[in-house]
Amino acid sequence: MLDLRNVLSPIESANGLPNACYTSDEMYRHEQESLFTNNWAAIGFGKDIAKPGMVKPVTFLGIPMLLVRTRDGHINVFQNVCRHRGMILVDTPQQLRGPITCPYHAWSYDLEGTLRSTPHVGGPGIDTIDSLDHCDYPLITVRSHVWRDIIFVNVGGDAPDFEIAADSLVSRWREFDQPVFHGGTDSSIIFTLDCNWKLAVENYCEAYHLPFIHPALNTYSRLEDHYNILDDGGFAGQGTTVYQPQITDDGRHFPRFAALSDKWEKGAEYVALFPNVLLGVHNDHAFAILLTPEGTGRTVEQVEIYYADEAACDDGYADMRRTNTEMWRTVFTEDVSVVEGMQRGRSANGYDGGKFSAVMDKPTHHFHKWVAQELSV
Repeated sequence: MLDLRNVLSPIESANGLPNACYTSDEMYRHEQESLFTNNWAAIGFGKDIAKPGMVKPVTFLGIPMLLVRTRDGHINVFQNVCRHRGMILVDTPQQLRGPITCPYHAWSYDLEGTLRSTPHVGGPGIDTIDSLDHCDYPLITVRSHVWRDIIFVNVGGDAPDFEIAADSLVSRWREFDQPVFHGGTDSSIIFTLDCNWKLAVENYCEAYHLPFIHPALNTYSRLEDHYNILDDGGFAGQGTTVYQPQITDDGRHFPRFAALSDKWEKGAEYVALFPNVLLGVHNDHAFAILLTPEGTGRTVEQVEIYYADEAACDDGYADMRRTNTEMWRTVFTEDVSVVEGMQRGRSANGYDGGKFSAVMDKPTHHFHKWVAQELSV
C-alpha cells in the first residue's frame, strides 16, 4: 500500500496524491472497495426514470444495478439479477407495463422488489413449491437516497444516513431546498474523458485556472471575484460573488428560486460532493455532474441542468435554455484538455504529486486529504 502520510500534511508542506493513485489498477480496485463502497456515491438521475414503471440498468463498481420508479413515484435501486439463476433482468432502459420479469424462466418481481410469480417452479403448470417462500427471495436492495434528483447509493451499507453524511452541504444550501425541473433533451451534456475521475474533481474544485483556461467566463466572473469552499463534511469547491450572465440580448431572465437571501442575488457556488458529484447552484438554475469511473484513465461525465420553475422548461424559454446549455458546454469543454493533459503527466515517474499553492489550491488539497484518509482506513 502507498504511503500517503505526506498528503495529509498541512498544505504548505504537503505533496499531492502520487501517480499510482491515477494510473495503478491495484489502486483503482482499492478505491472501489473503500471510498466508493463506504460512502454515498451517485449512480444516476431521477429524470432518467421520470414516470412510474420506468427502469434503467446501470453498472457501478462492477455490480449490475437497476433503477426503478414505483407506482407512487418512489425510486428504488436493486441489484439487476434474478434470485433464481442469477440472470440479468433488464438490459435496456424502458417503460414496464407489468412486473419486472426475468427473461430466462419468467420469475417476476413487483416494483418494490417482491417476488410475485414463479411459473412452473413445481413442475408443468405448478407455480408454487413448498421449499420456496416468495417472501424470502425479493430482489437484492441497494441502499439508496435521492437528493436534488441525484440517485445516491451506499453499497457497503454502513455509512451514516445520507441526511447525516451530507448535512453540512444540505444545510449550506438549505435555501435551495425547493423543487427543480430538468430542462429536457437540450439540457444534457455527455463527455468521455481520457483521465482519472479524481482529476475532474480537482479541476472543478478550484478557480485558480479561471483566467488561463476560461477567458470568456473570466471577463465577468474574474478570479478575484471567487472564494474557496472546503468543509469536513466531504465537499470542497469555490464560489463567485458576481454571477450575472447575459443570456439574451433583450435582458430576459429565467424564473428564480423563491425567497433566496441577498447573497444569491449575484452569488453562485460550485462544489464537489465527494466522491463523484459536481454541483452548481445559481438563483435561476442548478446543475449536477455525475462522474462515472471506467478504469484508471477513463471517466464518463454526465451533465444535467435543472431550472427553478417548471415554466422555464416550456417552449417559450427554449432559446434561452439552448444558450445556457451551450455556455456551460463551452466552459466544460475548455477543461477537457486540462484534465487529459494532467493524466498524461502522471506517466512522468519523477513527478511527486506536485506542490500546492497555500492560497489558491486549498480546495484541491482538501480533496486529496479526503482521498488519502479514505484509502488509508
